[in-house]
Amino acid sequence: MTRFFYFFALLVCLSSCASSFTPFTEDLYRKAGWTESELSRIQFWLSEDIVLRRVFTGNTSEIRHGEIKVIDGRKVEEVILPKGTPGVFVKSPASNRLAISFENGSDQRFLMFGPNPKVDNRYVLLAKDWERDWGQVTYDGKLYRVSSRSAYASLLVDLRKIDRTIIDTRTASGRKVGRP
Repeated sequence: MTRFFYFFALLVCLSSCASSFTPFTEDLYRKAGWTESELSRIQFWLSEDIVLRRVFTGNTSEIRHGEIKVIDGRKVEEVILPKGTPGVFVKSPASNRLAISFENGSDQRFLMFGPNPKVDNRYVLLAKDWERDWGQVTYDGKLYRVSSRSAYASLLVDLRKIDRTIIDTRTASGRKVGRP
């Protein structure tokens, strides 16, 4: 019985230390009503691994970031974004679309996320086209292929840190010239 008590106490202690990562959903976004300025102060994380792959054609290739591999005699550039990678808001080019960057160096290194009703309106990775096994995304101004396994990679936020943020907002009513 004593062992059970210690095990239970340890479990409670560990669960209280665990992060409070929560999926970023359309409902959370709508209820909070965050502006772009406020979104830029929120830390996002990836829920799943995302691997971007681009096959080089021709005999020459330029490598600026990522990793070059030879697969079946072809040169392939991969950008790996592991589960738990932190990201920041870059822009919102359209309603319900967030451009999130997980890499320093350029604001063009971002992926698009948007709500998916199939998974409780979580903000998941968006692609130009999803085929059976692959999707096509733009990253750093180049087209990459991404596995369909990444289709449900979503954004996570730490609500404890968001709740601790105090935002003082006011709306100016304007000033008028006084009448004599």
